[in-house]
Amino acid sequence: MDSLTQIVLGAACGEAALGKKIGNKALLFGAIGGTIPDLDVFVGRWIFNNEIDIMAFHRGFMHSILFAIVAAFIFGWLVHRLYDTGIRKHTTTRRDWIWLFFLSLFTHPILDSFTPYGTQLFTPFSNYRVAINNISVADPFYTVPFLLCMIILMFFRRQTRRRNIWLKLGIGISSAYMLFTLVNKVYINSVYKKSLEQEGISYSRFQTQPSILNNILWYGVAETNESYFVGFYSLLDRTNEVDSWSELPKNHYLAPITNPDIKTLAWFSNGYYNFIEKPGDTLRYNDLRYPSLDFENPNNSVFSFTLKKDGERYDILPFNGRPPSSEDFDNFLNRIKGK
Repeated sequence: MDSLTQIVLGAACGEAALGKKIGNKALLFGAIGGTIPDLDVFVGRWIFNNEIDIMAFHRGFMHSILFAIVAAFIFGWLVHRLYDTGIRKHTTTRRDWIWLFFLSLFTHPILDSFTPYGTQLFTPFSNYRVAINNISVADPFYTVPFLLCMIILMFFRRQTRRRNIWLKLGIGISSAYMLFTLVNKVYINSVYKKSLEQEGISYSRFQTQPSILNNILWYGVAETNESYFVGFYSLLDRTNEVDSWSELPKNHYLAPITNPDIKTLAWFSNGYYNFIEKPGDTLRYNDLRYPSLDFENPNNSVFSFTLKKDGERYDILPFNGRPPSSEDFDNFLNRIKGK
């Protein structure tokens, strides 16, 4: 999920592990631990010079279970050596710090696994992306109550019972909301399945996910032999079916799947992608799991890149598309309200 959410969750893990011993400093170190996996965005740029490689590296090894275990011992040992000096001598143990970093590092990729982006939990043994698709990568209904609980918690002394109550309240509210999104996901899948059957669309598979910043408006994409069908559904719609579908041609023939870079892009999108020809011997790649706020253009996507072939490799050109307008946001809010 977004960085703020991971910081809040990491802070809660720090409080659970060491709050009674070091107070608010536990929140700080937990927040740092919760941020570490996302540093793969910068590490990828140090390692690779191809944008496709960089994109594929994110939520890879640094978001794996193995990394959480190994890094917890490394950071726990290092921070304990730095912290356990002077008047702080023997106030904490190495095990305390290893536990703090394990909790904050491990919960980060677990939380990411609920989003459509997916997380390679089992790297380096498998590149399978775990993606449950029940919550958006940024959802204030999950984050804001959790954040408020952590802020209130900071004003109580580390040994007080109230501090522990606010920690449990923050974790409890966010967990209850996550459970709601999972139940919601099951219902939404049934709506999309029924709608596809009523529309007479012969699909091989389909996927649903919530739109950005909410769990009310959902988006679904269904695959057929030659195309994809995409549609939106809001929990506030008057009917319990997707009332309109847009058909998008795959155009997979425009770039060979045998090419390693195209194969990576297909893997990244879980096979839900299409191509559009552009001038100058370039292609537009659309990851169809992520619609934009422009409902009038179903071929538009948040993850929409211009690809340029250079020798045997493809690379992503700098983004030059149109950012969302105020009209797009107005249409987005109106669609959430249902129709």
